[in-house]
Amino acid sequence: MSDTIIKSARNTTKAAQDIGPYTQSVAFSHYNNISAQLPIVPDSGILIGGDIKAQARQCLHNIKGIVESIGHTMDDLVKVTLFLQDIGDLDAVNSVYRDFFPHVMPTRTVLAVAALPLGARVQMDALLSNGEGTFPQAPCPLVKLSRSSERAPHDPLSTQSVAFSHYNNIGAQLPLDPASGALVAGGIREQAAQCLSNIKAVLEHIDVPFDDIVKVTIYLTQLADLEAVDEIYRTFFPDSAIARAVAYLPARSVIAASALPLGARVQMDAVISHGDGTPPQLVEDRHNLVIRARNTDKAPRTALSTQSVAFSHYNHIAGQLPIDMSTGKVLTDCVREQTAQCLTHIKAIVESIGHVMDDIVKVNIQLANIEDLAEVDAVYTRYFPDYLPARTVIGVSELPAGARIQMDAVMSNAESTPPLI
Repeated sequence: MSDTIIKSARNTTKAAQDIGPYTQSVAFSHYNNISAQLPIVPDSGILIGGDIKAQARQCLHNIKGIVESIGHTMDDLVKVTLFLQDIGDLDAVNSVYRDFFPHVMPTRTVLAVAALPLGARVQMDALLSNGEGTFPQAPCPLVKLSRSSERAPHDPLSTQSVAFSHYNNIGAQLPLDPASGALVAGGIREQAAQCLSNIKAVLEHIDVPFDDIVKVTIYLTQLADLEAVDEIYRTFFPDSAIARAVAYLPARSVIAASALPLGARVQMDAVISHGDGTPPQLVEDRHNLVIRARNTDKAPRTALSTQSVAFSHYNHIAGQLPIDMSTGKVLTDCVREQTAQCLTHIKAIVESIGHVMDDIVKVNIQLANIEDLAEVDAVYTRYFPDYLPARTVIGVSELPAGARIQMDAVMSNAESTPPLI
Protein backbone atom coordinates (compact mmCIF):
# COMPACT_ATOMS: atom_id res chain seq x y z
CA MET A 1 0.00 0.00 0.00
CA SER A 2 1.30 3.44 -0.88
CA ASP A 3 1.96 5.84 1.99
CA THR A 4 1.37 8.86 -0.27
CA ILE A 5 -1.49 11.12 0.79
CA ILE A 6 -4.37 10.67 -1.65
CA LYS A 7 -6.76 13.29 -2.99
CA SER A 8 -10.42 12.58 -2.21
CA ALA A 9 -12.81 13.87 -4.91
CA ARG A 10 -16.52 13.50 -4.13
CA ASN A 11 -19.98 14.47 -5.36
CA THR A 12 -23.39 14.25 -3.69
CA THR A 13 -26.97 14.39 -4.96
CA LYS A 14 -27.64 16.97 -2.21
CA ALA A 15 -26.17 19.65 -4.48
CA ALA A 16 -26.37 20.30 -8.21
CA GLN A 17 -24.47 17.86 -10.43
CA ASP A 18 -23.47 17.67 -14.08
CA ILE A 19 -23.60 21.41 -14.73
CA GLY A 20 -19.90 21.72 -15.49
CA PRO A 21 -16.64 19.78 -15.63
CA TYR A 22 -15.78 19.92 -11.94
CA THR A 23 -16.01 17.89 -8.76
CA GLN A 24 -18.16 19.36 -5.97
CA SER A 25 -15.56 18.79 -3.26
CA VAL A 26 -11.90 17.83 -3.44
CA ALA A 27 -10.13 17.09 -0.18
CA PHE A 28 -6.41 16.74 0.36
CA SER A 29 -4.69 16.47 3.70
CA HIS A 30 -6.41 18.83 6.17
CA TYR A 31 -8.44 20.95 3.73
CA ASN A 32 -11.38 20.39 1.42
CA ASN A 33 -12.05 22.68 -1.56
CA ILE A 34 -15.70 23.20 -2.50
CA SER A 35 -16.64 24.26 -6.03
CA ALA A 36 -18.64 27.43 -6.53
CA GLN A 37 -22.29 26.71 -5.93
CA LEU A 38 -24.93 28.36 -8.07
CA PRO A 39 -28.54 28.72 -6.85
CA ILE A 40 -29.57 25.53 -8.62
CA VAL A 41 -32.16 23.15 -7.19
CA PRO A 42 -30.46 19.72 -7.05
CA ASP A 43 -33.55 17.73 -8.05
CA SER A 44 -34.40 19.80 -11.13
CA GLY A 45 -31.00 21.12 -12.12
CA ILE A 46 -32.42 24.58 -12.81
CA LEU A 47 -32.02 27.98 -11.15
CA ILE A 48 -34.40 28.43 -8.26
CA GLY A 49 -37.27 30.83 -8.75
CA GLY A 50 -37.70 33.87 -6.53
CA ASP A 51 -35.66 36.85 -5.46
CA ILE A 52 -32.02 37.26 -4.46
CA LYS A 53 -32.73 35.90 -0.98
CA ALA A 54 -34.03 32.66 -2.48
CA GLN A 55 -30.94 32.38 -4.66
CA ALA A 56 -28.57 33.06 -1.76
CA ARG A 57 -30.36 30.51 0.41
CA GLN A 58 -30.10 27.89 -2.34
CA CYS A 59 -26.36 28.47 -2.74
CA LEU A 60 -25.89 27.98 0.99
CA HIS A 61 -28.15 24.91 1.06
CA ASN A 62 -26.03 23.40 -1.71
CA ILE A 63 -22.82 24.09 0.22
CA LYS A 64 -24.42 22.65 3.34
CA GLY A 65 -25.50 19.55 1.41
CA ILE A 66 -21.93 18.96 0.26
CA VAL A 67 -20.47 19.65 3.71
CA GLU A 68 -22.89 17.30 5.47
CA SER A 69 -22.46 14.57 2.85
CA ILE A 70 -18.86 14.17 3.98
CA GLY A 71 -19.61 14.19 7.70
CA HIS A 72 -18.96 17.86 8.46
CA THR A 73 -20.97 20.87 9.63
CA MET A 74 -21.07 24.47 8.46
CA ASP A 75 -19.00 25.42 11.52
CA ASP A 76 -16.10 23.59 9.86
CA LEU A 77 -15.97 26.15 7.04
CA VAL A 78 -12.82 28.27 7.02
CA LYS A 79 -13.64 30.65 4.18
CA VAL A 80 -16.56 31.63 1.92
CA THR A 81 -16.26 33.73 -1.23
CA LEU A 82 -19.44 35.49 -2.25
CA PHE A 83 -19.88 36.63 -5.87
CA LEU A 84 -22.77 38.99 -6.64
CA GLN A 85 -24.15 40.26 -9.91
CA ASP A 86 -25.21 43.45 -8.11
CA ILE A 87 -23.42 44.74 -5.01
CA GLY A 88 -26.73 46.34 -4.01
CA ASP A 89 -27.99 42.83 -3.22
CA LEU A 90 -25.48 42.39 -0.40
CA ASP A 91 -27.78 43.41 2.46
CA ALA A 92 -30.44 40.97 1.31
CA VAL A 93 -27.88 38.17 0.95
CA ASN A 94 -26.46 38.95 4.39
CA SER A 95 -29.89 38.56 5.98
CA VAL A 96 -29.87 34.96 4.73
CA TYR A 97 -26.17 34.29 5.21
CA ARG A 98 -26.09 34.84 8.97
CA ASP A 99 -28.70 32.09 9.50
CA PHE A 100 -26.27 29.43 8.26
CA PHE A 101 -23.52 30.33 10.74
CA PRO A 102 -25.02 30.41 14.24
CA HIS A 103 -21.66 30.17 15.99
CA VAL A 104 -18.33 31.38 14.59
CA MET A 105 -18.23 33.07 11.20
CA PRO A 106 -15.69 31.89 8.61
CA THR A 107 -13.52 34.42 6.84
CA ARG A 108 -15.23 35.97 3.83
CA THR A 109 -14.52 37.80 0.59
CA VAL A 110 -17.32 39.69 -1.19
CA LEU A 111 -17.30 41.20 -4.66
CA ALA A 112 -19.64 42.00 -7.52
CA VAL A 113 -18.68 40.59 -10.91
CA ALA A 114 -19.73 41.26 -14.50
CA ALA A 115 -21.54 37.94 -14.95
CA LEU A 116 -22.13 34.53 -13.41
CA PRO A 117 -22.82 31.20 -15.13
CA LEU A 118 -26.43 30.57 -16.18
CA GLY A 119 -27.36 34.18 -15.46
CA ALA A 120 -27.38 33.65 -11.69
CA ARG A 121 -27.44 36.68 -9.39
CA VAL A 122 -25.22 35.06 -6.76
CA GLN A 123 -22.65 32.28 -6.43
CA MET A 124 -20.56 31.07 -3.48
CA ASP A 125 -17.56 28.80 -3.03
CA ALA A 126 -15.96 27.62 0.19
CA LEU A 127 -12.94 26.12 1.89
CA LEU A 128 -13.59 23.45 4.52
CA SER A 129 -11.35 22.21 7.32
CA ASN A 130 -10.70 18.48 7.08
CA GLY A 131 -9.39 17.21 10.40
CA GLU A 132 -9.67 13.59 9.33
CA GLY A 133 -7.09 14.19 6.62
CA THR A 134 -7.06 12.02 3.52
CA PHE A 135 -5.89 8.42 3.20
CA PRO A 136 -3.59 7.16 4.65
CA GLN A 137 -3.45 9.97 7.26
CA ALA A 138 -5.11 9.10 10.55
CA PRO A 139 -7.83 11.50 11.76
CA CYS A 140 -6.49 14.28 13.94
CA PRO A 141 -8.82 16.32 16.21
CA LEU A 142 -7.34 19.68 15.17
CA VAL A 143 -8.93 22.88 16.47
CA LYS A 144 -9.99 25.73 14.20
CA LEU A 145 -8.65 29.06 15.49
CA SER A 146 -10.85 32.07 14.67
CA ARG A 147 -9.29 35.38 15.70
CA SER A 148 -9.75 39.11 15.20
CA SER A 149 -7.69 42.16 16.07
CA GLU A 150 -8.86 45.60 17.17
CA ARG A 151 -6.19 47.07 14.90
CA ALA A 152 -8.04 45.96 11.76
CA PRO A 153 -11.67 46.58 10.71
CA HIS A 154 -14.37 44.31 12.12
CA ASP A 155 -17.14 42.77 10.04
CA PRO A 156 -19.98 41.05 11.92
CA LEU A 157 -20.27 38.46 9.13
CA SER A 158 -16.59 37.62 8.74
CA THR A 159 -13.81 36.62 11.10
CA GLN A 160 -10.54 38.35 10.22
CA SER A 161 -8.39 35.23 10.48
CA VAL A 162 -9.24 31.53 10.61
CA ALA A 163 -6.38 29.07 11.02
CA PHE A 164 -6.58 25.33 10.67
CA SER A 165 -3.64 22.95 10.66
CA HIS A 166 -0.78 24.61 8.74
CA TYR A 167 -2.70 27.35 6.92
CA ASN A 168 -4.40 30.57 7.92
CA ASN A 169 -6.91 32.39 5.73
CA ILE A 170 -7.36 36.15 6.07
CA GLY A 171 -10.77 37.57 5.17
CA ALA A 172 -10.84 40.26 2.49
CA GLN A 173 -9.54 43.53 3.84
CA LEU A 174 -11.18 46.70 2.58
CA PRO A 175 -9.38 50.06 2.81
CA LEU A 176 -11.13 50.95 6.05
CA ASP A 177 -9.69 52.96 8.92
CA PRO A 178 -10.00 50.56 11.90
CA ALA A 179 -10.80 53.41 14.30
CA SER A 180 -13.61 54.99 12.30
CA GLY A 181 -14.77 52.08 10.16
CA ALA A 182 -14.87 54.45 7.19
CA LEU A 183 -13.00 54.31 3.90
CA VAL A 184 -9.56 55.87 4.29
CA ALA A 185 -9.18 59.36 2.82
CA GLY A 186 -7.27 59.73 -0.44
CA GLY A 187 -7.06 57.84 -3.70
CA ILE A 188 -6.12 54.38 -4.87
CA ARG A 189 -2.62 54.47 -3.35
CA GLU A 190 -3.99 55.29 0.08
CA GLN A 191 -6.63 52.59 -0.27
CA ALA A 192 -4.07 49.96 -1.31
CA ALA A 193 -1.79 50.90 1.59
CA GLN A 194 -4.70 50.62 4.02
CA CYS A 195 -5.66 47.15 2.76
CA LEU A 196 -2.12 45.91 3.24
CA SER A 197 -1.77 47.66 6.61
CA ASN A 198 -4.95 45.93 7.77
CA ILE A 199 -3.61 42.53 6.68
CA LYS A 200 -0.35 43.26 8.48
CA ALA A 201 -2.23 44.23 11.65
CA VAL A 202 -4.15 40.94 11.59
CA LEU A 203 -0.89 39.01 11.20
CA GLU A 204 0.90 40.91 13.94
CA HIS A 205 -2.01 40.19 16.27
CA ILE A 206 -1.41 36.47 15.84
CA ASP A 207 2.39 36.86 15.87
CA VAL A 208 2.88 35.86 12.23
CA PRO A 209 5.45 37.64 10.02
CA PHE A 210 4.17 39.41 6.91
CA ASP A 211 6.47 37.30 4.74
CA ASP A 212 4.59 34.16 5.80
CA ILE A 213 1.96 35.10 3.20
CA VAL A 214 1.91 32.53 0.39
CA LYS A 215 -0.83 33.99 -1.83
CA VAL A 216 -2.46 37.41 -2.23
CA THR A 217 -5.53 38.16 -4.33
CA ILE A 218 -6.13 41.77 -5.31
CA TYR A 219 -9.62 42.86 -6.35
CA LEU A 220 -9.80 46.13 -8.30
CA THR A 221 -12.79 47.99 -9.70
CA GLN A 222 -10.48 49.45 -12.38
CA LEU A 223 -7.51 47.51 -13.71
CA ALA A 224 -6.00 50.84 -14.72
CA ASP A 225 -5.32 51.32 -10.99
CA LEU A 226 -2.96 48.33 -10.87
CA GLU A 227 0.20 50.30 -11.58
CA ALA A 228 -0.51 52.61 -8.63
CA VAL A 229 -1.38 49.64 -6.42
CA ASP A 230 1.88 47.96 -7.41
CA GLU A 231 3.85 51.00 -6.29
CA ILE A 232 2.44 50.51 -2.80
CA TYR A 233 2.66 46.71 -2.96
CA ARG A 234 6.43 46.94 -3.50
CA THR A 235 6.81 48.80 -0.21
CA PHE A 236 5.26 45.88 1.71
CA PHE A 237 7.00 42.95 -0.02
CA PRO A 238 9.51 41.65 0.85
CA ASP A 239 9.14 42.65 4.49
CA SER A 240 12.12 41.06 6.24
CA ALA A 241 15.86 40.84 5.69
CA ILE A 242 15.59 37.09 5.07
CA ALA A 243 12.85 37.58 2.47
CA ARG A 244 14.74 40.42 0.82
CA ALA A 245 17.85 38.28 0.58
CA VAL A 246 15.99 35.75 -1.57
CA ALA A 247 13.63 38.32 -3.17
CA TYR A 248 10.62 36.41 -1.86
CA LEU A 249 7.20 37.39 -3.18
CA PRO A 250 3.98 35.45 -2.64
CA ALA A 251 1.92 34.06 -5.50
CA ARG A 252 -0.66 36.59 -6.68
CA SER A 253 -3.85 36.95 -8.69
CA VAL A 254 -5.46 40.21 -9.80
CA ILE A 255 -9.21 40.20 -10.44
CA ALA A 256 -11.43 42.93 -11.85
CA ALA A 257 -14.53 43.44 -9.72
CA SER A 258 -17.56 45.32 -11.01
CA ALA A 259 -18.02 46.74 -7.51
CA LEU A 260 -16.73 46.22 -3.98
CA PRO A 261 -18.46 46.71 -0.62
CA LEU A 262 -18.77 50.29 0.60
CA GLY A 263 -17.70 51.67 -2.76
CA ALA A 264 -14.04 50.74 -2.26
CA ARG A 265 -11.72 50.73 -5.26
CA VAL A 266 -9.59 47.85 -3.98
CA GLN A 267 -9.64 44.99 -1.49
CA MET A 268 -7.21 42.16 -0.80
CA ASP A 269 -7.30 38.79 0.87
CA ALA A 270 -4.46 36.42 1.70
CA VAL A 271 -3.48 32.85 2.49
CA ILE A 272 -0.84 32.49 5.22
CA SER A 273 1.55 29.70 6.10
CA HIS A 274 1.03 28.60 9.70
CA GLY A 275 3.98 26.53 10.80
CA ASP A 276 2.76 26.32 14.39
CA GLY A 277 -0.33 24.44 13.29
CA THR A 278 -3.46 24.45 15.43
CA PRO A 279 -4.05 22.57 18.72
CA PRO A 280 -3.31 19.83 19.59
CA GLN A 281 -0.31 20.34 17.27
CA LEU A 282 2.51 21.84 19.30
CA VAL A 283 4.85 24.59 18.18
CA GLU A 284 7.82 22.33 18.77
CA ASP A 285 6.21 19.69 16.52
CA ARG A 286 5.97 21.94 13.48
CA HIS A 287 9.11 20.36 11.94
CA ASN A 288 10.42 23.82 10.98
CA LEU A 289 8.47 23.80 7.73
CA VAL A 290 9.53 26.51 5.33
CA ILE A 291 7.88 28.25 2.39
CA ARG A 292 9.13 26.99 -0.94
CA ALA A 293 8.78 29.56 -3.73
CA ARG A 294 9.69 28.55 -7.27
CA ASN A 295 9.63 29.84 -10.84
CA THR A 296 10.22 28.11 -14.15
CA ASP A 297 11.31 29.61 -17.47
CA LYS A 298 8.62 27.50 -19.15
CA ALA A 299 5.86 29.89 -17.98
CA PRO A 300 5.67 33.70 -17.88
CA ARG A 301 7.38 35.44 -14.98
CA THR A 302 6.04 38.59 -13.37
CA ALA A 303 7.92 41.14 -11.30
CA LEU A 304 5.60 41.09 -8.27
CA SER A 305 4.61 37.45 -8.02
CA THR A 306 6.15 34.02 -7.68
CA GLN A 307 4.63 31.42 -10.02
CA SER A 308 4.29 28.73 -7.36
CA VAL A 309 4.51 28.93 -3.57
CA ALA A 310 4.33 25.72 -1.57
CA PHE A 311 3.93 25.28 2.15
CA SER A 312 3.21 22.05 3.95
CA HIS A 313 0.78 19.98 1.84
CA TYR A 314 -0.46 22.70 -0.54
CA ASN A 315 1.01 24.67 -3.42
CA HIS A 316 -0.54 27.93 -4.66
CA ILE A 317 -0.15 28.82 -8.34
CA ALA A 318 -0.36 32.47 -9.38
CA GLY A 319 -2.88 33.76 -11.91
CA GLN A 320 -1.87 32.74 -15.44
CA LEU A 321 -2.69 34.81 -18.52
CA PRO A 322 -2.58 33.43 -22.09
CA ILE A 323 0.85 34.91 -22.81
CA ASP A 324 2.73 33.59 -25.82
CA MET A 325 6.19 32.73 -24.47
CA SER A 326 7.88 33.62 -27.76
CA THR A 327 6.43 37.15 -27.97
CA GLY A 328 5.53 38.02 -24.38
CA LYS A 329 2.09 39.09 -25.58
CA VAL A 330 -1.43 37.66 -25.33
CA LEU A 331 -1.91 34.78 -27.76
CA THR A 332 -4.36 35.61 -30.63
CA ASP A 333 -8.01 36.41 -29.93
CA CYS A 334 -9.31 32.83 -29.96
CA VAL A 335 -10.65 31.85 -26.54
CA ARG A 336 -9.91 28.17 -27.15
CA GLU A 337 -6.28 28.96 -27.91
CA GLN A 338 -6.09 31.32 -24.94
CA THR A 339 -7.56 28.64 -22.67
CA ALA A 340 -5.01 26.11 -23.88
CA GLN A 341 -2.22 28.64 -23.30
CA CYS A 342 -3.27 29.32 -19.69
CA LEU A 343 -3.50 25.60 -18.96
CA THR A 344 -0.18 24.95 -20.71
CA HIS A 345 1.45 27.50 -18.39
CA ILE A 346 -0.12 25.87 -15.33
CA LYS A 347 0.97 22.44 -16.59
CA ALA A 348 4.53 23.68 -17.09
CA ILE A 349 4.64 25.06 -13.55
CA VAL A 350 3.13 21.87 -12.11
CA GLU A 351 5.53 19.61 -14.00
CA SER A 352 8.55 21.78 -13.15
CA ILE A 353 8.10 20.76 -9.51
CA GLY A 354 7.56 17.07 -10.20
CA HIS A 355 3.76 17.00 -10.22
CA VAL A 356 0.99 16.20 -12.71
CA MET A 357 -2.23 18.03 -13.53
CA ASP A 358 -4.28 15.51 -11.56
CA ASP A 359 -2.61 16.84 -8.40
CA ILE A 360 -4.58 20.08 -8.80
CA VAL A 361 -7.46 20.35 -6.32
CA LYS A 362 -9.00 23.71 -7.32
CA VAL A 363 -9.03 25.94 -10.40
CA ASN A 364 -10.35 29.51 -10.55
CA ILE A 365 -11.30 30.91 -13.97
CA GLN A 366 -12.09 34.51 -14.89
CA LEU A 367 -13.66 35.19 -18.29
CA ALA A 368 -14.05 38.49 -20.11
CA ASN A 369 -17.22 37.01 -21.67
CA ILE A 370 -19.14 34.40 -19.70
CA GLU A 371 -20.62 33.16 -22.98
CA ASP A 372 -17.17 31.74 -23.78
CA LEU A 373 -17.53 29.09 -21.06
CA ALA A 374 -18.64 26.26 -23.37
CA GLU A 375 -15.61 26.92 -25.59
CA VAL A 376 -13.37 26.96 -22.54
CA ASP A 377 -14.78 23.67 -21.29
CA ALA A 378 -14.10 21.98 -24.62
CA VAL A 379 -10.39 22.60 -24.04
CA TYR A 380 -10.33 22.41 -20.24
CA THR A 381 -11.34 18.76 -19.92
CA ARG A 382 -8.41 17.60 -22.07
CA TYR A 383 -6.01 18.74 -19.33
CA PHE A 384 -7.62 16.65 -16.57
CA PRO A 385 -7.79 13.06 -17.83
CA ASP A 386 -8.59 11.37 -14.53
CA TYR A 387 -10.02 13.63 -11.81
CA LEU A 388 -11.71 16.97 -12.32
CA PRO A 389 -10.71 19.48 -9.65
CA ALA A 390 -13.12 21.75 -7.82
CA ARG A 391 -13.75 24.94 -9.80
CA THR A 392 -15.05 28.52 -9.66
CA VAL A 393 -15.94 30.50 -12.81
CA ILE A 394 -16.84 34.18 -12.97
CA GLY A 395 -17.28 36.76 -15.70
CA VAL A 396 -15.23 39.93 -15.28
CA SER A 397 -15.39 43.32 -16.96
CA GLU A 398 -11.76 43.18 -18.08
CA LEU A 399 -8.55 41.21 -17.78
CA PRO A 400 -4.92 42.34 -17.82
CA ALA A 401 -3.37 42.81 -21.29
CA GLY A 402 -6.79 42.51 -22.91
CA ALA A 403 -6.90 38.75 -22.39
CA ARG A 404 -10.17 36.82 -22.63
CA ILE A 405 -9.32 34.39 -19.83
CA GLN A 406 -7.16 34.02 -16.71
CA MET A 407 -6.71 31.02 -14.39
CA ASP A 408 -5.06 30.27 -11.09
CA ALA A 409 -4.90 27.00 -9.18
CA VAL A 410 -4.28 25.22 -5.89
CA MET A 411 -2.29 22.00 -6.00
CA SER A 412 -1.83 19.15 -3.56
CA ASN A 413 1.74 18.77 -2.30
CA ALA A 414 2.09 15.32 -0.77
CA GLU A 415 5.84 15.69 -0.30
CA SER A 416 5.21 18.69 1.96
CA THR A 417 7.92 21.38 2.25
CA PRO A 418 11.38 20.85 3.67
CA PRO A 419 12.45 21.67 7.20
CA LEU A 420 14.78 24.56 7.77
CA ILE A 421 18.34 23.30 7.66
